[in-house]
Amino acid sequence: MEIRQKTKVIDVVQYIQRQKWRRARHIARETDRWTKRYTGWQPRSKRKDRGRPKAREMDDIRRAAGQQWHRKAQDRRKWKTSAVGYILQWMDKNFQVSQESRKI
Repeated sequence: MEIRQKTKVIDVVQYIQRQKWRRARHIARETDRWTKRYTGWQPRSKRKDRGRPKAREMDDIRRAAGQQWHRKAQDRRKWKTSAVGYILQWMDKNFQVSQESRKI
């Protein structure tokens, strides 16, 4: 039995990612145009900042579900099942990064 099951402590990272996935579905179902405009907004400034572009809130969702994630989120069952994959993928990716940083 895993220690988290024994102590009934929730993994904070999993909880945050699950909430982010649920919020994305909520945004996709909203009829308010401002919310959709905000999530789909691409900054268009005349001059780009140096370095890597800053990560935006929905970049992880787009990477996991694709550019048309708004359409995919309309199907509740498929969206819920893909949430598990998203969380595990995110945790696995970050676990590998943390392991590599320890080697340095």
